[in-house]
Amino acid sequence: MTIKLVAIDIDGTLINDQREITPKTKAALAKATAAGVKVVLCTGRPMTGVVAYLDQLHLNGQADQYVVSYNGGLAQSTSQDVIVNATVAFDDYLDLENFYRKHGVKSIIETADYIYSANQDLSPYTVHESDLVSMPIRFRTMDQLLAMREQLEIGKVMLTDEPAKIDAILPKLPADLKARFAFVRSEEYYLEAVNPKAGKGNTLTALAQHLGFEMAEVMAIGNAQNDESMIEAAGIGVAMGNSIPSTLACADVVVADNNHDGIAEAIEKYVLN
Repeated sequence: MTIKLVAIDIDGTLINDQREITPKTKAALAKATAAGVKVVLCTGRPMTGVVAYLDQLHLNGQADQYVVSYNGGLAQSTSQDVIVNATVAFDDYLDLENFYRKHGVKSIIETADYIYSANQDLSPYTVHESDLVSMPIRFRTMDQLLAMREQLEIGKVMLTDEPAKIDAILPKLPADLKARFAFVRSEEYYLEAVNPKAGKGNTLTALAQHLGFEMAEVMAIGNAQNDESMIEAAGIGVAMGNSIPSTLACADVVVADNNHDGIAEAIEKYVLN
């Protein structure tokens, strides 16, 4: 079946290790777009960390081009018309934050405009996230966050700490929190928690339905755990050569890594053939 939509993760997939889209990948995506294929960036990043790449691909500010952010917490046109909005309830965030504090690990929340930390002693991984997604950090006490609760629209909660600490806490997550969040490990130092109705697979499916596409007409490409739901949901699920083992295992096909134009390979083989 003809592919009408290509869903592409950003980090470790669309961009190389220098955070660049290579000329060959840009050219392949431009050909796909010119052929009428929807190229949809599907990322854990907030929109602030996506805009520069949308600009490079000439997809920004358009009513008929789309993006999925916050690991599926938000799907919208690149002109900002919202299609799916599955945010995190503040009370659920409070319970998760209390659990993290009890176990001595650091977390943040991401909104449309800011990263908020309730811990003044910032994790270096929080600083890295701020740089990665071009979003400023604001420290706020829990009392201050409580006072702001009606104004906060939380895209996701991120545990940003040492990989060993995240490894240790995963088996301790209580069933109640597992039911109220979808947890994905986007990097070894990040554990992301989103609304359970979110997730890249669920939101990509909703977007495809909105556009009148069958999932058999969708190709999804990624490299990490947070990409696996969309890889499994798509008609063609593609893992980059630099993917973690579980992502490689769930994919239909494997292409070259993010430093060797794996995206271009997938587009040329399965979209432009």
